[in-house]
Amino acid sequence: MLTEQQLHGIYLPVVTPFLPGGELDLESFHKLSSSLVSQGIHGLVVNGTTGESPTVSCEELSLLSAAAKSAIGAANIPLVLGTGTNDTRASVKKTELAGKLGADAVLAVVPYYNKPSQQGIVAHFRKIAEVGLPVIVYEIPARTGVRMEVDTVRTLLEIDGIAGIKDCSGSLELFQALQASGHHKPVLCGDDMRLLEFMEAGAAGGMLVSAHVCTEALLTIYRRFREGRVEEAHTAFNELIPLMNLMFEEPNPAPVKWLLAELGQIAHGTLRLPMVEIGEELRGKLRRTGVLPGDALVL
Repeated sequence: MLTEQQLHGIYLPVVTPFLPGGELDLESFHKLSSSLVSQGIHGLVVNGTTGESPTVSCEELSLLSAAAKSAIGAANIPLVLGTGTNDTRASVKKTELAGKLGADAVLAVVPYYNKPSQQGIVAHFRKIAEVGLPVIVYEIPARTGVRMEVDTVRTLLEIDGIAGIKDCSGSLELFQALQASGHHKPVLCGDDMRLLEFMEAGAAGGMLVSAHVCTEALLTIYRRFREGRVEEAHTAFNELIPLMNLMFEEPNPAPVKWLLAELGQIAHGTLRLPMVEIGEELRGKLRRTGVLPGDALVL
């Protein structure tokens, strides 16, 4: 199972490839996951929001988990399965399934849409943690509609079984408040553009969509930062920011799926409704970044 010491570096929330009819494309999933693992990512996250988790069934999660474990092979990296929903009972059942599937940890988002109280959020995660798998709490108020208070997060991080947090709160405020209060469980930055900002404040790394297409670059940036080559890390990171911004110009994971299909990393950029493919304007902008073969600029 995941230890706090393993919750560092560049974790990748992998997309879920689909065939044109909407069925799982396990061949593309295995190919992509194997490539990412071989490049040295520090953890693989399956069935997160980037993996279109609201549209993935438990049966499909089982298939994806098996394919991910095969892709990881002998690599000593954690497999994290997304199990969070806005129904505590469903989240617990999915977490129990994750344990049976051999996951090392689960990623569970703050319950969305129903806007629970702070006490309800704590009770929700306490139930999930009781399953016995390490839990990474995912704070992303822009999507959930509710923001965790600092005291709530402090309480969560004191619960046995809560391994750390993915912070996509939109600023350093939460993280800095946690540090000031003496809590030291790992925090991963969930906002691609703020990776170095978070790491300079003491974050353990990031869980980054952009690592699908900037894998080597982000791993190098992380390594340089840890080695104290901070200026070099910033110089390299600044070169990626224009692409990162474009990858979120339309709702994730549509832009990264289009890019991966264009790069031949997955067979199709198909998404499940209500997600739809990106428009021609963004496609043109992404082509002009130079990330695709044959373009004038190379990242």
